[in-house]
Parts: sequence; structure tokens; C-alpha cells
Amino acid sequence: MIHHSAFPDVEIPAHPLTTFVFAQAAERADQPAFIDGPSGRVVTYGELVDSIQRLAGGLVAKGFGPGHVLAIMAPNVPDYAVVFHGVAMTGGTITTVNPTYTSHEVHHQLTDAGATILVTVPMFVDTARAAAVDTKVEEIFVLGGDADGDADTQPFSVLMGEPLLEHVAVDLDDVVVLPYSSGTTGLSKGVMLTHRNLVSNIVQVVGPAELSDSDTIVAVLPFFHIYGMQVLMNCGLTAGATIVTMPRFDLAEFLQLHQDHGITRSFVAPPIVVALAKHPSVDDFDLSKLVQVFSGAAPLSADLAVEAGARLGCEIVQGYGMTELSPVTHLTPPGGFKPGSVGVTVPNTEMMILDPATGEQLGIEADGEVCVRGPQVMKGYLNNPTATESTIDRDGWLHTGDVGRVDADGHLYIVDRLKELIKYKGFQVPPAELEALLLTHPAVADAAVIGVPDDEAGEIPVGFVALKPGHQATADDIKSFVAERVATYKRLQTVTFVEAIPKSASGKILRRLLRDEASAT
Repeated sequence: MIHHSAFPDVEIPAHPLTTFVFAQAAERADQPAFIDGPSGRVVTYGELVDSIQRLAGGLVAKGFGPGHVLAIMAPNVPDYAVVFHGVAMTGGTITTVNPTYTSHEVHHQLTDAGATILVTVPMFVDTARAAAVDTKVEEIFVLGGDADGDADTQPFSVLMGEPLLEHVAVDLDDVVVLPYSSGTTGLSKGVMLTHRNLVSNIVQVVGPAELSDSDTIVAVLPFFHIYGMQVLMNCGLTAGATIVTMPRFDLAEFLQLHQDHGITRSFVAPPIVVALAKHPSVDDFDLSKLVQVFSGAAPLSADLAVEAGARLGCEIVQGYGMTELSPVTHLTPPGGFKPGSVGVTVPNTEMMILDPATGEQLGIEADGEVCVRGPQVMKGYLNNPTATESTIDRDGWLHTGDVGRVDADGHLYIVDRLKELIKYKGFQVPPAELEALLLTHPAVADAAVIGVPDDEAGEIPVGFVALKPGHQATADDIKSFVAERVATYKRLQTVTFVEAIPKSASGKILRRLLRDEASAT
């Protein structure tokens, strides 16, 4: 059974990304596009477009254009959009690098992407230099500060040139950005996303999400990640919203920015929802302008969404997608909240649920692998046709590796990852289910569950728990709490207490680190 979107199809504009995003920028020239959270610096739409055009002109004058790759390794600052769209305007490709990566991880991405220019900020210059050794990177430019004068680093300002007023001609199926997958299962892969992919997904999101130029958005989720890049930056700019940037998450600053700037839309990952639901300092700030908190990048429990929503007086909703899908395939429009749902299929998108064992198409309320087809499906993995072929089948369906089910109203519920399901004596144990349960324990601040190999059972479920400050619990307390609420085969065999659950910048649990810890004990 193929599930179609309840939204009517939308027309996908045949424009390059930057031309499309800033199509109405002239009308908004004096409106703030970005506000730098820490400093309060305002960048208007007019100033932003001017900087983008001057960077594009400077790059073209250097011979940069189609077929060339620039890497950016920086936190969320207004100039991120200048670099991103300045490169896009030249017809070149930008690869977005996680600034918390080690030099080894950055080196892999620079080498794989074939970047020749690297843009970073002062605090990451040493990492950038070490990573660029033995790559194609010829020059390193530094944003937001003076370079130290070494031959291999220069101020970003020297890249600016005469404005390029027209987008360099491109094929809409040319790759405009190369974000890299999280790498939780090995070296990360470059995801080839085209102008058509990104423009399609912006149109698929902005209308159903009802984003507009009256919205003020907080951007704490990183722009290097597809969620921050597309949903916050590109969708926000297309809609004409004002985007308040945060280079790193700090709860007090996050709440202060909501109060000071009247944030209307807060796009977050589940750990931030946990804080909004449970941290006492939330009551000290005025968050009354919030109309919706949108959680993505990782599963959010239904109970937590209801708890946080009741406290804030607004909907806490979820969406679904992945880097390979540009990224959104499902979202919850305002007023469409259903507990536990990640929303409904966006326009111009098909979905089917497949039996992982037989490949048979399943109907409503049946658990199976979520597969998606639409204009947002990536071009493929860079330099990795084998991985591409194992992900996108010959009929154009992208196999997500996520297990989900669809209800009669077309809402999707994610059960877990296929590869993360724990097999205990033949029974399937979804870690996400146990993690959501653990979060309801009054002493638990955060939790993760993994499968550990066992000679008798195949795998056994074990838990990692971070306790709330000032609270106490024993491993037996936690195990008994779970045992009272789940079937026998889902009970935790061991519980380990940790200071914090390791997570990626997008909020995904880094299970491989927990597996390494479990195997070392």
C-alpha cells in the first residue's frame, strides 16, 4: 500500500537554490534576517544579499565555480549563510563540517569531498590546519576574527569582491551541498543534495508548516546539520523570518533569547524538550510568544511532548526526515498534534511500509521499514555507489532503515531503527520504547538502551542512565521500575550510571560509544 500526502501537490520552482531563497529579499531589505544571539548584531535581508553577492563575486574572480568544493567549519553565526549561499551562487558545492570533529574526522571529509578552500573561525584554526594536511585544501580563511598572518590562514574579508548579481548557470541536478551523515556506524558518507532537492523540500515545508515573515526563529541546532541548514536557515530565509543564532546551547541564554526577541517558533532536538519540560529555570522567563516547539532529529516520547506542551502553553510537535531526504518527509502542521506522531507526509511525497523480512507492502497500523519517494530524495552518496544502491532501489524508493507504522489519519509513528532493534531470544526489543519509559522515572534525567551480545539470548538489553542533580536511585531501582511496565523479554539486564548520555550535535544517541563502554567492562 502506497501512502500519499493529504496535502495537495505543490509546484517545484525551476530555480537554483539561492535565487529561489532570496526571490523576495528586495521587498524585505530593511527587515532583520539574522540576529546574532550573543552580541545582538542585526543583519538585514538587504545586507545579507549584498554580502552573498560580494563573496560570490570574489570566489568567481579566484576561478572558483562549478566542480569546485568549499568547506565551512563554523558554529551558528549570521555569516554562515553568507558562505553557504555565496558558494551556491557560483555554481560550486559547499560541504558543511561539524566543528566539534577531531582533525582526523575533518581530514576524512575534506579528502572525500575534494575541498580546495576551508572557511572556519578562530577557535578551530588549529584543527583546520591539522586536518588540511595532505588534502586538496589550498587556503584557509577565518571568519569573525583576524588570522594570525601565517601563509596558510587569511581573514575571510579578503575573499570579498565585486558583487555577482546573477547566479552562475547551473543544472538543477548539480550538487549544491555535501553534508555528511552522522558517522555513528563508521566513517561518514557525503550526501549529494542538488539545487532541485533543496528547493523542493523548502516548498514542501514552508507552506504546510505555515512559516511566514511574522515568525522569529531561534537557531541553536547547527547549520552544518541538515535540520539546521534547511529547516532553520533556508526555510526561515525563504519565508522571510528573522533567525536568532546561537553558536552553542546554553539553557539560560536560550530562554533569555526567547524572552528578548519574542521567539515564535523553536526548532529543537529532544534533549532540549527534556529541559523545557523539567528544568525549574524555565519558569523564570516569558515564553508567551511561542506558538510551536518543533522537535526533530531523534525520537521524542509522547508523554514528554504532552508534559512540555502543558508547561509552555503551546504545541510540542515532531517531524521526520533524514539527511538523505533533504531532510523532511513528515511534519506536524500547527493544530495537528497527535501524541507520539511525527506528522503526516509532506506534499509531492509517497511513502510505503515494508515488511523487513519479506519486502511485502503493509497497510495501516502495521510495523515495517519506512520507504520514501519524492523530489527530495538525494542524488546519492559521494564516491560510494554501493551504499547508494543499497539505500535507493531501482524504483526510486529510499529505504530509511527506520521502523514505523501509519494510522488511519495518515500520521506516522517511528518505532525504532532496524539496525538498533535488540533481538532477545528471537523477540524484538526497541530501544526507543525503553528509553521513553526510563525518562518517566522521577530520578532520571536522560537514558539510552543498547543491545549487548549474549551467548544464550543472542543480545540482552542494557541501560545507561544519567540521574537528575540531587536525585538518587540504584541499578535495582531502575530495573524494577522497567520490569513492572514491560514484557519479560524487554527487561533491562544491567544498568550503568553515567554523567551524560553521549549524543551527536543533532541529538542522536551515539550508541557505538556506549557499546564500546559496555564491551570494556
